[in-house]
Amino acid sequence: MKTYTPEQIALISQLEQIAEGLSKTFSPFCEVVLHDLRDPDHAILAIHNNLSGRKLGAPATELGLARIADPAYPQVIANYQNQFSDGRQVKSTSIGIKDSSGKYVAALCMNIDLSIFRGLQGMLEQFGSFSGDTPSESLDPIGADTIRNRIDQFAARLATTPRALKAADRRVLLQELKDSGCMDVRRAMETVASHLGVSRAAVYTYAK
Repeated sequence: MKTYTPEQIALISQLEQIAEGLSKTFSPFCEVVLHDLRDPDHAILAIHNNLSGRKLGAPATELGLARIADPAYPQVIANYQNQFSDGRQVKSTSIGIKDSSGKYVAALCMNIDLSIFRGLQGMLEQFGSFSGDTPSESLDPIGADTIRNRIDQFAARLATTPRALKAADRRVLLQELKDSGCMDVRRAMETVASHLGVSRAAVYTYAK
């Protein structure tokens, strides 16, 4: 029968609490598994939000065995591609835990089932789609802040800032602002000029 030091026992006990806390925080998307590397043949000590179908007492994974064999093996391997036995794609993070002697005694692993998120993404895309035969309407009252926000959004689409926009881009921007009715707002020219860092005369030129 194997014997464990008080330090190792205390360490595992604290890890059990951490695993439970993480699982509650990220439920139901993330499986959290605590591996006891002191007993690789029966390594799974705790499994929360069981998405993989594994059982308590299951043996250590290849990653666990690599840590047991080599104390220099990386402690943190984050966001690596993985999969469950049924083929579901998983994003995993594995954290190796050492005792004071530098020996791996445990591993805390998190496995996120990406199929859940892909299903949600599909539903959100469908929910956010629009019919092509609806009238054009905006519930956004147009004002100086709206103009500035639209300029910022235009610049962001080009991966730049409003003041770094090129002349050709500014002409496209002004056309978009005109089409949306922004240029009909009182003092719109001044707002655009100030946000682009150019003169009113330049804005008039871009707007032609």
